[in-house]
Amino acid sequence: MIRSRFAFSSLMLSATLLFLTGCIGELFGGISQNIEYQKKKEVLAEYTGLEDHSVAVLVVTDLATLYDFPDLTAKITSGLTSRIGRDVPGTQVMIPEAIIAWQYRTPQWDAMPFGELADQLGVDRVVYVDVYEYRLNPPGNYWLWEGVCGATIGVIERDGIDPDSFAKTFNVAVEFPDITGVSRENASAVQIETGLLADFIKKTAWKFHDHVEPKYPDKYRPELDQ
Repeated sequence: MIRSRFAFSSLMLSATLLFLTGCIGELFGGISQNIEYQKKKEVLAEYTGLEDHSVAVLVVTDLATLYDFPDLTAKITSGLTSRIGRDVPGTQVMIPEAIIAWQYRTPQWDAMPFGELADQLGVDRVVYVDVYEYRLNPPGNYWLWEGVCGATIGVIERDGIDPDSFAKTFNVAVEFPDITGVSRENASAVQIETGLLADFIKKTAWKFHDHVEPKYPDKYRPELDQ
């Protein structure tokens, strides 16, 4: 009887140790996975031709979008100009106010040959941002937030082989917030638009300079790095 009890106790102890070992393994496995998700990687610029050149940012979008968001052009122009001037080595950026004023004085500017745009602005490079989608809500649903900003980005080289064609093009599309079900009770239009434009401008500027970004953008949690 004593031996049976001892054997049973040993068996229970072994089972408990195995269970605890498994739990600890899962715990450390989860921690390791979270650490991996927080890792970042260095990414090289996709286009380095802005470096050591004068640059102007031109933003164009359709009239329907401008009707709903009249400040959109100015916000992207200002934000992207600031990021390029700060992060791309050697650039001399044309100030946003001068760009916007020139656009207003030249109503048909978006119909000009690309090379003429660079000539009139007096810069070596033009970053041409053609916004094809911009919204803060799902179509037909103004209660939920679902911000989307998408644009084709083209670079005009005044001294290039063919100034009337883009020397390089990119597509940049972002969504904000990155979770579903956010309503007007949880956030304001200003918060959604601020986050959306900040993400769009950052990822557009990344095309032109080396940078560090999350290794797993869908799993990365920025609040853990604060």
